[in-house]
Amino acid sequence: MLFGRSAEIAAIDDLLGRARGGAGGALVLRGDAGVGKTALLDLAATRTGSMRVLRATGAEPESDLAFATLHQLLRPVTIPAGGLLDALPEPQREAVRGALGLAGAASGDRFLLAAGVLSLLAEASVPDGLVCVVDDFQWVDRASADALLFAARRLSTERIAMLLSVRGALPVKGLPSLTLGGLPPDAATALMNADITSATTRSGASAGAGVGVEAGVVRELVRLTGGNPLALREIVRLLSPAQLAGREPLPDPLPGGAQLFGEQVAALSPQARQVALLAAVEGDLDLVLRAAATLTPSPGVTASPRTDAGRAALHELEAAGLVSVSGAGVRFRHPLIRSAVHEAAAPADRRAVHAVLGGLCEGDRRAWHLAAAALGQDEEVAAALAATAARARERGGYGDAATALVRAAELTPDPVSRAARLKDAAVAAWLGGRPGQAESLLAEARERAGSDPVTAAEIDQLRGRFELNSGSAAEAVRILSAGESLSMLADAMEAASYVGDTEAMIRFGGRAAAHPEGFLRDVLVGIGLMLSGEGADGGGHGLLVRALGRVGELTEAAEFLWATAAASQLGEADLSAELAGRAGRVARVSGMAGQLPVVLEFVATGERISGRLAESQAISEEGLELAREAGYGNTVAAHLANLAVLAALRGEEETCGRLAREALAIAVPHRVGLRVGVAAYALAMLELGLGRFAAAHDRFTAMAQAGPGAGHPAVVWRSAPDRIEAAVGAGDTRAARAALEVYGRRSAHARTDESRALLARCHALVEDDAGGFEEALRLHANPFEAARTGLLLGERLRRAYRPGEARPRLRAAMETFEAAGARPWARRAQGELRAAGESAEPAPGPLLDALTPQELRIAGLVADGLSSKEIAARLFLSPRTVEYHLYKIYPKLGITTRTELARLVVLRKAGTARQDML
Repeated sequence: MLFGRSAEIAAIDDLLGRARGGAGGALVLRGDAGVGKTALLDLAATRTGSMRVLRATGAEPESDLAFATLHQLLRPVTIPAGGLLDALPEPQREAVRGALGLAGAASGDRFLLAAGVLSLLAEASVPDGLVCVVDDFQWVDRASADALLFAARRLSTERIAMLLSVRGALPVKGLPSLTLGGLPPDAATALMNADITSATTRSGASAGAGVGVEAGVVRELVRLTGGNPLALREIVRLLSPAQLAGREPLPDPLPGGAQLFGEQVAALSPQARQVALLAAVEGDLDLVLRAAATLTPSPGVTASPRTDAGRAALHELEAAGLVSVSGAGVRFRHPLIRSAVHEAAAPADRRAVHAVLGGLCEGDRRAWHLAAAALGQDEEVAAALAATAARARERGGYGDAATALVRAAELTPDPVSRAARLKDAAVAAWLGGRPGQAESLLAEARERAGSDPVTAAEIDQLRGRFELNSGSAAEAVRILSAGESLSMLADAMEAASYVGDTEAMIRFGGRAAAHPEGFLRDVLVGIGLMLSGEGADGGGHGLLVRALGRVGELTEAAEFLWATAAASQLGEADLSAELAGRAGRVARVSGMAGQLPVVLEFVATGERISGRLAESQAISEEGLELAREAGYGNTVAAHLANLAVLAALRGEEETCGRLAREALAIAVPHRVGLRVGVAAYALAMLELGLGRFAAAHDRFTAMAQAGPGAGHPAVVWRSAPDRIEAAVGAGDTRAARAALEVYGRRSAHARTDESRALLARCHALVEDDAGGFEEALRLHANPFEAARTGLLLGERLRRAYRPGEARPRLRAAMETFEAAGARPWARRAQGELRAAGESAEPAPGPLLDALTPQELRIAGLVADGLSSKEIAARLFLSPRTVEYHLYKIYPKLGITTRTELARLVVLRKAGTARQDML
């Protein structure tokens, strides 16, 4: 029975109840050692009813072994007799199998692995739900912790409850927590009296038999112990009846806590202390017994028979209530006992047991034991730890790989090799979502590299990449500009493009010309020439066209992103968007090792530019979540800025402003002009959509005048059609003509219909030429932009007293805006339509408009013929989550099958085709 924990029990019951109903979640129990976290977890496991329970406990000796806790937790559902792995999508299945050391290739992608863990837990929740209980989460290895937390944050549609206990201040982002305090006097009295009664019942008599604890003594004990239940229970066992009754003073200091366990450890026989130390650093029973038989006897320990002596020592430890032996493991009754054993041992004794265990183990355990036994530097042990790191990295355990490499570096005698291992540790920490640790390790690596030019260059390139993703983009330009390799020049060009530093991009493009011809070289040189004004005559246009002609040879997401940049420089925003989408598809299936959030920046932008606003919303929401988990600050700003633009198009003024401010709070101090520009664009588009042309014109003008780090030329170019519309609406024809002149030069080489349509619309706006709008409508491939052009044409036809010609244009525009959720634009079209003499109540939107962005993405993938498993693999969901979304989609649309859903999606696409929007 638990005393004084009714609020905590109610919170656990609420979590379990919600999970049974399909609205799962997680709860973190926090508190000091002995406060009762494990007792609450034990109680929770008994209140689950028919729900399946999976349990694991973090162990400090295994905290550096990648996926140790995950293996412990998932073993019941992955062993052949009860394995559920076959139900997972193949990429997720192989990632989980590889991480757990089963027969399967490792993916190295921690997001894919984490999605696989979520899918496996979802399968394990059938039919009655699942409860995952993880005790001592502060000692869970990083790889397991990352995967479990990824899953824990995505349980809202699952029949899964996850309970974690944490001692100390370990941050657990994104999960609700409940802090356990000490017991109040009434609960403390009940606890201590129950213990006294239990002891009396067990022994028939005891020092405190029949004695209750006096109220004043309770208050004093609660004050001295903070009401810690473990301390109270241990102390009451040692106090005399007179002390409990208040007739004698309490001892000073009180027995209890670490002092109590230290006394118990000191009272053990030398053999038992030695075996306890072995168990403190290695929980495997067989290894403990074998090591006990190998160790040189401590003073007072007879030499033989050693194995029997080891077993006898375990019996002594069990009899003392310090450990329990269960199956193949040895566990301490409480973590503080293990700490007391460890602290009581001399450093030489600790090294000795690690050395013996290292000789008996293999693989990762061997490496860590030998590292703990090492005195001074040792290349052989360092190499073993580096091999451990490589195995962890291959399975996606980047945090544990970083830990192993840091220790390997400490043991490495050669300074250059030490710097290389610190550099590798920094990369692993970065890919593990710990940018702060990565930067610290890289700084140390730079100090150790000395005069070795190769290692120093590699470190500088990584420093630049780290700065670009989470720090100052301007500083990234400075660091990367020192390199001469093509890859470093490409990184420098990318950093300069983020800042919006055109002059630097021109310089890097010129330096890239010294390298042999090839796709990346052509793109860098071509961009530099285009920006320098030597596009057509200087060969920049031809280089970019030649590079795009090799798109069919590209295989990596990063290559497709460079192709995206090439298309953008040619003025072909729609082709650029298409190539960004291809980059995203490649990234999802190729194991990008955590770089997916960055790729999704460009995918989401491409979807928005292409007029697929709901898809862009869903991708940015996904990218934002992944970027926050990975610690990629500048990528967070990118997704916030894109979401702000989408909110602007929907007319959500408060949301747009909030998202833009959050993006600017990151992008401005980091000098990420590209994202500053997009956030500013969101605010300008909000004004334009709401018909506040003067305010919009002011914002667009400020964007065009902003320098590097505070704005971006690409944003200015892409927003030129909007700027021109705002200037015309504000009556500033001169500014509109100036903007059109610049936009026309930039778009002169554009080859796609959509690029030509936008240019035609801009000319029509400035020249007030209805024929130009007609030409734009004939060319448009983007339904949203076609609707904007139709609205502009309809406005002019109505004002020219041609309402009959205006009405079909305005009606089609209003329907498209309604379908996209662009309410300000729809209201504007609706007002014009009424003025043209038509009752303009918007017709009920298409059925698919009732779907959320995520549901719409799933519907689109269903229409593409993907199975639930394939959709899950594409979107980092579990198959059951996909089925859950379909379960919600069907009644919304009044359908019952995938075939009907696919038909609706196809009809929607057909209904937004260009010819149907004119």
